[in-house]
Amino acid sequence: MAIAEGRVFEFDDESKIKSDFLENFDYDGSRQEIVYETDEFSAVCPFSGLPDYAYLKIVYIPKKHIVELKSLKYYIISFRNVGIYQEKATDRIYKDLYRCLDPEYLQITTIYNVRGGIKSTCTMDSIKHG
Repeated sequence: MAIAEGRVFEFDDESKIKSDFLENFDYDGSRQEIVYETDEFSAVCPFSGLPDYAYLKIVYIPKKHIVELKSLKYYIISFRNVGIYQEKATDRIYKDLYRCLDPEYLQITTIYNVRGGIKSTCTMDSIKHG
């Protein structure tokens, strides 16, 4: 198993992600695509304990529910001190929002700041990934 060189900062485990913060409200309007974007997503690399920063994009088509934005912001912030790999964070957001909304369509994309000369983009899509 590889070990990070230098200092390793402490971080929380995934149990600190607050999926119970997510709230929804009923929607009975016309079919539409809803997009939420923020460049304020952050979590912690569980290898080094260093922060990972990302642009987060949420795209969905609601069936009966819309996510309440304040609850979404609190949920996103709950990742801030959690040690979670980039790909797992994207997967976790996808699964939590899918449970909250049961949407017709959902896509989660994270684009992480460059690290070691590599830019990481992770995408979960309900059509492509089921």
